[in-house]
Amino acid sequence: MPWKPKKPCAYPGCRELTVNRYCEQHQKLMDKRYDTYERSTVSKKRYGRAWKRIRDRYIGKHPLCEMCLKNHKTTPATEVHHIRPLSRGGTHDEDNLMALCKPCHSKITAEMDDRWHHAKKEYRYE
Repeated sequence: MPWKPKKPCAYPGCRELTVNRYCEQHQKLMDKRYDTYERSTVSKKRYGRAWKRIRDRYIGKHPLCEMCLKNHKTTPATEVHHIRPLSRGGTHDEDNLMALCKPCHSKITAEMDDRWHHAKKEYRYE
């Protein structure tokens, strides 16, 4: 499958070419900005040090993306997804977690529109 051509980073004044919206350096900066100014304080409390330990343990047990495995692909998992979001009564229990690669996690989050808590539809995991 052909790749999209690289485009300039969206950060003002940056000429670095990237396949994402921001280059690697500015993506870290924008993530930090989101965590500092846009993420709610309730979310910050939910995703503290305890969550990082749970996440690392789960990735250790499930090193491959579970969605890609269903499609007969082997992709390393980089993120852990809550099947039922914490904002909707989900927990950090292992049966509510899913190891995913970045593209699969982004796809699921976009379909659920979970980042801004306006659910478009429920995502089915089968």
